Amino acid sequence: MPTMLLSVPEARELLLRGEAPAGLTVRGHLDFSREIDLVTLPDHLTVTHLTLDGCVSLKALPPGLHCYELSLRDTQLTTLPADLQVEYRLDLSNCDRLEELPQGLTVGSLVLGDCVSLRRLPEGMDVSFLDLTGCINLTAFPIQGSISFGRLNARGCLRLHALPDWLTRVAELDISNCTNLTALPPNLHVTSFLDIGNTPLTSLPASLSGVQLRWHAVAITPRIAFQPETISAQEALGEQNTELRRVLIERMGHEKFIEQAAPYQLDQDDDPGGERRLLRIDLSDDEPLVALAVQCPSTGRRYLIRVPPAMQTCRQAAAWIAGFDDPDLYQPVAET
Repeated sequence: MPTMLLSVPEARELLLRGEAPAGLTVRGHLDFSREIDLVTLPDHLTVTHLTLDGCVSLKALPPGLHCYELSLRDTQLTTLPADLQVEYRLDLSNCDRLEELPQGLTVGSLVLGDCVSLRRLPEGMDVSFLDLTGCINLTAFPIQGSISFGRLNARGCLRLHALPDWLTRVAELDISNCTNLTALPPNLHVTSFLDIGNTPLTSLPASLSGVQLRWHAVAITPRIAFQPETISAQEALGEQNTELRRVLIERMGHEKFIEQAAPYQLDQDDDPGGERRLLRIDLSDDEPLVALAVQCPSTGRRYLIRVPPAMQTCRQAAAWIAGFDDPDLYQPVAET
């Protein structure tokens, strides 16, 4: 196919008018961010850097599109052409209607943050860096694929139950908030760090022995990760690192921590559900931990519910829990 080489200004004008010819080549950066009037692109367009962020009127990409770097953030695309070529980086962040990607997609860095309609990744996918942050409906990796020694960020993939067995080596792996991921591939090696914050993992495969562990970006030991029952309130209160102290308290559980830490009582009252107590624990170089102790009227079980540190009374804390900023507006007949 014949090609036409144009400068960035010339190409931009033709593209916005919808008059650009097929086979157009542009060496440089075409930035159409938030251009709502951009509806189509010509077939077999070649451009070094193409930014189409927020181009909500663009419903499809043309066949034969070839870029070094392509950014499609906040667009309304549901799929991509099968012959799309992106050499370096493809950014599809916040494309909340994207449902599928082309088989055999090969790109250096693939960013899919908050693509909430995406349920599976394409067969034959080949990337070095993969960002799946917030892909809450993603359930499966392809049967065959490759992530080559780079980084996999699957933070917040709530429906992901497993990583693929072909994933054998990455530099960085973040699976924090993957609340259904109970095991990792047996031959997986992570050379830099592994973040397992708020996952149900109870152990790691032998291949990950000695890996640098993190919990929501805070470096931790295997004991903190997998033996939280050994953590005491005394240990947590004695920890000088504020972020690590927060992790220790989280791993213990706020109820257990408050029970052991001898809090002092800010307020006490009675409501239709029974006795309530507002408890406070001061933490070094951090905001205090304040919790409302309540009793379930049907089971008699006691609960501790953390509330903002500014709470001063049980009524104020109960109103905040119920969603009321003004305690005077909170008038329950009975607590449930």
